[in-house]
Amino acid sequence: MSEFRIHHDVNELLSLLRVHGGEGAEVYIELLQKNRTPYVTTNVSAHSAKVKIAEFSRTPEDFLKKYDELKSKNTRHLDSLVYLLSKLTEDKETLHYLQQNAKERAELAANAATSSSTNFSIPSSTSKMSLQELEELRKQLGSVTANSSAQQPLELTRKILRDKQNKKNSGQPIPVFPSWVYERPALIGDFLIGTSLSTDTTVPIGTLPLASQESVIVEDLLYVLIGVDGRYITAQALVGRQNRAFSLDPNLDLSIKELVTRILPVAASYSAVTRFIEEKSSFEYGQVNHALAAAMRTLIKEYMILITQLEHLQRQGLLSLQKLWFYIQPTMRTLEILASLATSVDKGECMGGSTLSLLHDKTFNYTGDSQAQELCLYLTKAASVPYFEILEKWIYRGIINDPYSEFMVEEHELQKEKIQEDYNDKYWDQRYTVVQQQIPSFLQKMADKILSTGKYLNVVRECGRDVTCPVAKEVIYTLKERAYVEQIEKAYNYASKVLLDFLMEEKELVAHLRSIKHYFLMDQGDFFVHFMDLTEEELKKPVDDIITTRLEALLELALRMSTANTDPFKDDLKIDLMPHDLITQLLRVLAIETKQEKAIISADPTELTLSGLEAFSFDYIVKWPLSLIINRKALTRYQMLFRHMFYCKHVERQLCNVWISNKTAKQFSLHSAKWFAGAFTLRQRMLNFVQNIQYYMMFEVMEPTWHILEKNLKLASNIDDVLSHHTSFLDNCLKDCMLTNPELLKIFSKLMSVCVMFTNCMQRFTQSMKLDSEMERLTLEHGTMLGPPTEEERAEEAAKKKLTNKLLAEHADNLHLTSGFEATINKFDSNFSTHLLDLLDKLSVYSTNDCEHSMLNIIYRLDFNGFYTERLEHMSAERSQKAPPLLPRL
Repeated sequence: MSEFRIHHDVNELLSLLRVHGGEGAEVYIELLQKNRTPYVTTNVSAHSAKVKIAEFSRTPEDFLKKYDELKSKNTRHLDSLVYLLSKLTEDKETLHYLQQNAKERAELAANAATSSSTNFSIPSSTSKMSLQELEELRKQLGSVTANSSAQQPLELTRKILRDKQNKKNSGQPIPVFPSWVYERPALIGDFLIGTSLSTDTTVPIGTLPLASQESVIVEDLLYVLIGVDGRYITAQALVGRQNRAFSLDPNLDLSIKELVTRILPVAASYSAVTRFIEEKSSFEYGQVNHALAAAMRTLIKEYMILITQLEHLQRQGLLSLQKLWFYIQPTMRTLEILASLATSVDKGECMGGSTLSLLHDKTFNYTGDSQAQELCLYLTKAASVPYFEILEKWIYRGIINDPYSEFMVEEHELQKEKIQEDYNDKYWDQRYTVVQQQIPSFLQKMADKILSTGKYLNVVRECGRDVTCPVAKEVIYTLKERAYVEQIEKAYNYASKVLLDFLMEEKELVAHLRSIKHYFLMDQGDFFVHFMDLTEEELKKPVDDIITTRLEALLELALRMSTANTDPFKDDLKIDLMPHDLITQLLRVLAIETKQEKAIISADPTELTLSGLEAFSFDYIVKWPLSLIINRKALTRYQMLFRHMFYCKHVERQLCNVWISNKTAKQFSLHSAKWFAGAFTLRQRMLNFVQNIQYYMMFEVMEPTWHILEKNLKLASNIDDVLSHHTSFLDNCLKDCMLTNPELLKIFSKLMSVCVMFTNCMQRFTQSMKLDSEMERLTLEHGTMLGPPTEEERAEEAAKKKLTNKLLAEHADNLHLTSGFEATINKFDSNFSTHLLDLLDKLSVYSTNDCEHSMLNIIYRLDFNGFYTERLEHMSAERSQKAPPLLPRL
């Protein structure tokens, strides 16, 4: 059971029980996921559970009747549910809660019914009804009951099935029998109620001697046994799905009547089987039911041959009632089993795989009765032929030819091109899905492998290559499940190898992943230096002012100028300007399939205009079938990692530019060097933080995780393993880079913002002092057209430089005094230290509570000399004091 199915079932159960508040569904879901264990109910455990519930129930007959009814309909997971209910009968606390809950819900329903207005009046209890009124009411109720239990008209059922199948096969309409087949009831072979085919005058049977009565009844029975009314034995009209009943002449001798009532069940069984054959022979009921009906028709032909032989004896006067009873006995069991199967298929509305499940279970249950088991085995083999033809085509060629929706695998109309467009497109999971009710019980264990086998071959076929399994063999039904397992295993191994080799060798999956790593995980260092140098000015603009084609041209230039030029897939790299910043994108992705999804998607976009740096990301063109692995979901994760690291790299470059500018400012003898030294120190702390974070992400998260991925890909045996390993790689990178935790990411984002604002402030300060151009015009070091400078000119130049330095120093001091730079730097220092301590504290908590030990490496790197240790310990102590005391256990 999937995690989403558990979520749904738990929420439905809480809603049904009207449980509100408390700890919510998450606690129960977590307990279920931790404590669930696989359990397979056996016939013994199911029987003992049924007996236990029957003993516990106040109305055991009703429970057993309902159980048999559901069992006859071949209801899935019935035995598992019965086993669960039997366990609940042993849990007194749960039973008490359920009883109390049922009582409360009944009271709520009663109150709601009382408060609602009614349109009918209840007669006074004091009034009495006459016998005539009572009889009339009884008839009315009987007719209502008969109508409610009446079977849906067969023509309407066929029309519903036909419309459903034609909708699925829009290009190929389902064939139908001509209308006259259904308009001529005499062709059916069953009793025609309300029409008498005999024109002879019926002599009262009570007036005939005993020998004549026997002779007449034998003749009647031979007619009734082939679905024709006799003179003294007639069939009653059917009501709903009841078995056929017969009316006997009341004047018939009791001894003869007793023997006739023993033979009539054969006629009832024949009637049920004939109706089933005629109904299920229609195309609308599918190929499996059609094959089953054809197999039953073959057996009925043998039965008709027997009746013809008995008629021949009767004409010769050699067939007595006792002989008829003797000759018909071997056929009774066969027709009884056929009628039982027909009724079960009809009640359960079985088609395709569900029909085969019912037949298999019946065959298995007849162990010990060799004749009955052989009969069921014959029918199951015959009915399974069309189903196995579909199965063989699927597991050997990857093709589904299922016009009647009988197969366990269902195809959905999804376009593989959308993998590159929609984040949440689930082509691999939803193009082909398993239909649980169509899985034959003898293939239940292999259902997932059957699905995967066909999917693997189908992918290769959609790439234009025709594949046929070399180990293909005809699948034949047998009670030995090992035969299916071996054949499906061979087909599965072949399909896995074909697709894996196709992706790894012909489509070069690992080379494509390595190419993506170069760009999205910033593996190609010199390329990024070139690229950021070229695009720095363009990316500083608002995103609406950026010309995408210019960025594409600069990207092309950077690729050609760096070692990335040797990458054969470099042309697949594209520019993408995202509409949201990284945090918004992350929150939107994390909210998918949650209650917050609609709120976040419908929220107003931020009023702040994004810069090119905040919106910039790479995109990658991936073609089919590699898009199964590198789909939009995976590329979005790569983009989040890239945007995170790209912005860190930008902040590092800005801090390095500040360092270069500060080198120029150091030559001036500033009187307020104390505050300027503080700015230098803060810049170095910020640079140390950003560089260590980058080193941690690249060399302690991504590189080791990438090596694990490469190792796992070499060991992968099928495409599902590749998908799993690739998803695990991306999930681990996102988690260890703090991108799956919005709280950590927000603190980190604040730290980056402080660093950017600090660099902007320092750049403005440095630019205000830039008189270098004036200094260049004053210098005479390079001489003039008249020759090298003289001693007098050098002395004059030195005096001017001294005067300029004095002016610059006074200007810087005045700027410091007027602008309050010291207070500004102190504010930056305070904010940076606060956010950094907050980040270290949260990292310490998560690494301890959630066992995210890799995050401890960040703490060790940033607090390598224990500078923050004391303050972190102080914050931890304060947090523990604020925490509420634990309540003692009772």
